[in-house]
Amino acid sequence: MTGPLHGRRVALLETREADRLAAMLREEGAEIVACPAVAIVLPADPAPALAWLGRFMAAPFDDLILLTGEGLYRLRDLARPAGIEAAFLAALNRTRTICRGPKPVRALRVLGQQPQLRAEEPTTDGVVALLSGLDLRGRRVGVQLYPGAGDRLVAFLDGAGAVPDPVTPYEYASQVADESILMLIDQLAAGAIDVVAITSAPQVRRLFDVAQSHRCTDRLLAGLGRATIAAIGPVVAEAVRRRGLTPAIMPSGTYFMKPLVSAIAAAAMNANGT
Repeated sequence: MTGPLHGRRVALLETREADRLAAMLREEGAEIVACPAVAIVLPADPAPALAWLGRFMAAPFDDLILLTGEGLYRLRDLARPAGIEAAFLAALNRTRTICRGPKPVRALRVLGQQPQLRAEEPTTDGVVALLSGLDLRGRRVGVQLYPGAGDRLVAFLDGAGAVPDPVTPYEYASQVADESILMLIDQLAAGAIDVVAITSAPQVRRLFDVAQSHRCTDRLLAGLGRATIAAIGPVVAEAVRRRGLTPAIMPSGTYFMKPLVSAIAAAAMNANGT
C-alpha cells in the first residue's frame, strides 16, 4: 500500500517544526524538498521586551492580546534567564487573554494557563471584530505583536479609549542562503514541485525578496502558478493572494500542521479519483 501522496514532491519552507511536518507528509507517501526559509530568533536588543515584561509584572495588564503562539513562548524565553519566569506566569494568570487563533491558545495551555477570549476568525480583522464588542475604555492592554505586524491594533485600541502597551518579542532571520531558495525556484519553474506547503506569511515574503533581488520574480510566479499551494490558514492564504496567487488547499476550521497534512492528502485523493 502507498499513501495518497505517493509520487508527489512537496516543498516545505517550515523551520521550527520542519522535521515533524516532513514526517507526517512522508507517512502519506510524499517526497520532501526541504527549504527552511525563515528562522525565528530573540531580539538582537532585548531591552525593550524586558522593560515591557517589567511593566507587566509590576502591574499586570487588564488584557493581553496574543497574535502568535511563538510570541508567548519568546516572552517566556526572555523571562527565564532573567529569573522572572514565575513572576511572568503569575501576572499572566491575572490578565484576561485575547487570542487571535489556535496557536496562542495552545501556547497558553502549554504554559499552564487557561485561554479566555478567542477571535472567531484567526486574523487581525477577527481580533478587531472581537474587540469591537468589548468596553475597553481606560483598560491597560498589552499587545504581543510580530515583526511587520503594523500598528492597526494599537491604533484601534487608542481609538477605543484603551491604554495599549505593545511588544515585539522576536525577530525573523534568514535560515538558508539565497542559493537554496534559488534552487527551489528553479525546481518550481521546471514543474518539478507538486505542492508548496506554506506555514507562515514571512515564508512568502522571503521567497519573493530573494526572487526580486536576483531578478527572477517572473520565474517564481510561473512556478508557483504550476504547483499546488497549500496554506496553513487564512493569514498565510492572504499573504499568498497579495502576490496574485491563489492557494488551492487550506484546512477548514483548525489551522495546525496535522490538519494541513490531512488537507493536502485529501486533495491528492480527490485528484486521483479515490
